[in-house]
Amino acid sequence: MAACIFCRIAAGELGTKFLHADADVLAFADLQPQAPVHVLVIPRKHLVSLAQSSGQDDALLGHVLATARSVAQQLGVDTSGYRVVLNTGSDGGQSVHHLHAHLLAGRPLGWPPG
Repeated sequence: MAACIFCRIAAGELGTKFLHADADVLAFADLQPQAPVHVLVIPRKHLVSLAQSSGQDDALLGHVLATARSVAQQLGVDTSGYRVVLNTGSDGGQSVHHLHAHLLAGRPLGWPPG
């Protein structure tokens, strides 16, 4: 997946500063933040989207969410509140075709989101 920007980030090619890094998951600030806190949480494994994951990926998907929770705690937004979003497919707003969760916080977030 040499053309995938998130695979390149996971491979360490772009010098991205990580808020969290382990063997399976990375978290880093979004370059185009939509909230005062906007962090992307990605699996190192290339998964196109939630829709294209399988039961074999369930533990990894849970780890993505657990990492979002941990980063929210690390950044001190866990008590004020935050949103975790997984966009899936073009109609769902997915623009990078590597599964990623958006952690958004730092201001009141309206509903509906889009």
